[in-house]
Amino acid sequence: MKRRPLGASGIEVAPLAFGGNVFGWTVDEPTAFVLLDAFVDHGFNLIDTADVYSKWAPGNSGGESETVIGRWIERSGQRERVVIATKVGLEMPGGGKGLSARRIRACCEASLERLKVERIDLYQAHTEDPGTPIEETLEAFDRLVREGKVRAIGASNYSAPAFSAALEAAAQRGFAAYATLQPEYNLVSRSTFEGALMRLCVREGIGVIPYYGLASGFLTGKYRGKADLGQGSRGARIGKYMDERGMGILDALDAVAKELHAKPAQVALAWAMARPAISAPIASATTLAQLRELMAAADLALDARQMERLDRASD
Repeated sequence: MKRRPLGASGIEVAPLAFGGNVFGWTVDEPTAFVLLDAFVDHGFNLIDTADVYSKWAPGNSGGESETVIGRWIERSGQRERVVIATKVGLEMPGGGKGLSARRIRACCEASLERLKVERIDLYQAHTEDPGTPIEETLEAFDRLVREGKVRAIGASNYSAPAFSAALEAAAQRGFAAYATLQPEYNLVSRSTFEGALMRLCVREGIGVIPYYGLASGFLTGKYRGKADLGQGSRGARIGKYMDERGMGILDALDAVAKELHAKPAQVALAWAMARPAISAPIASATTLAQLRELMAAADLALDARQMERLDRASD
């Protein structure tokens, strides 16, 4: 499988990332092990998580996803075959929030322990922190890189001005720079990334790892009406897509999928993979059947006419 660079990090990944937010939430540990085994056995390698995953689930306090991944790494012996990406910055119960130097250091040590690794491949700022100077944040990340505890750094949920300022500050101070960006981006949510942020990433050679690759499941096509919203744990998020535009996107996905003898989810991910600057969209699966369907998207090639049809429906 042809791999893609994660910006200037020196890391290469297969064109689909496994979203680890489901571990410890809708996926228990034994199932997670089966899914991760299958993911790696099929040639994929990027696993995305965060320290806060999955604190929202009843009884959880954060760190559950990293813990499951760490146990899988220990059991499977697959450390050298995977790229582990995690994040810091959102509030952890009893642990504060933000991107101060002290907090980045403490959270990194905690993530390393949960993941059972000596180095995090991609350590990402989960969101902007207006209360901490960007120079302090970058210096803290830079020290972790120099110490060998982090291989490369990235950012998530940054605006174009904030991301540009971070790149400029790193260049001026000689710090390690963000090599990747993780924005929300898919066929129904295009405006946050397209425009200034996309142009910046293309110009600076940033590797983009968009989350919500399937719009919380809407782009799988299984949600066709309000009655379908009770099917899954994310139904409440999907109602906002059920308008004329959303239904038009599903119609376009259905048409292209029929031409290619594929599934709507595969077409949606293939569209994202073909967009400028994209290294690997993130998608989650809770069953082996779902995962196999998603992985097949990497073998799907959309022609110019099919891309235009999807672009037109989602503009």
